[in-house]
Amino acid sequence: MIIEIIPCLSDNYSYLIKEKETNTISIVDPGEFKACDKVINKYKKLDFILNTHHHADHVGANLELKKKYNSKVLGPDLDKDRIPGIDIFLKEKERQKIGNLEFEVIFVPGHTRGHIAFFFKKEKVAFTGDVLFSLGCGRVFEGTYEEMFNSLSKIKNLPLDTRIYCGHEYTKSNLNFCLVYDAKNNYLNEKKIDIQKKLNTNQPTIPSTLDEEIKTNIFLRCDVPEIKHTLGLQDSSEIEVFSKLRDLKDSF
Repeated sequence: MIIEIIPCLSDNYSYLIKEKETNTISIVDPGEFKACDKVINKYKKLDFILNTHHHADHVGANLELKKKYNSKVLGPDLDKDRIPGIDIFLKEKERQKIGNLEFEVIFVPGHTRGHIAFFFKKEKVAFTGDVLFSLGCGRVFEGTYEEMFNSLSKIKNLPLDTRIYCGHEYTKSNLNFCLVYDAKNNYLNEKKIDIQKKLNTNQPTIPSTLDEEIKTNIFLRCDVPEIKHTLGLQDSSEIEVFSKLRDLKDSF
């Protein structure tokens, strides 16, 4: 499995996946035709388009790419009326193959009602779209805070060495937020140095690993007493802490 990160639009990431044995070429969340096609064109083909959710910055190139390469579009069943060109409707825990690569569908609503993530168990890779970011999580647009919290909990239960490929380069902004409410986190301060090195050399700050996220991403740390104390929510539930953090981040 070879993954190429494709910067799109202002801060999006699309991902080209090459499966070497069968030379199957796929792309995750193509947000911009020109940027994606430039990379795809090296391979002269595109077999599959994988969409995590229906937002235009994740599906914007679907139809042009499908028309040019006769690709099959896979996306969430609940969003089938909002995924351009969709051919295959994906449901929770369903398994599908792209070439010899098998992924499991994880249903992760909250950001949108039909949002899914793609988990390649053997390769230890997850494409999380706009649910889990490096050091952050997506805004709650179509779901509830409880749905988003539960969705993040599903991802949190994956193997710790899973590499997380998310939909946006939001890491620096997310870092600044985490540092306000989790200032004594030594892992977070170490991560700060690594992030700045990458940004200084125009490198993506992703992928991260799930282990890193659990140690540094405040939205996965709603059970930490120090964070609860900082928020004045010592006796509150994890979902209450999460909801407070999400509200604070929305206005950060």
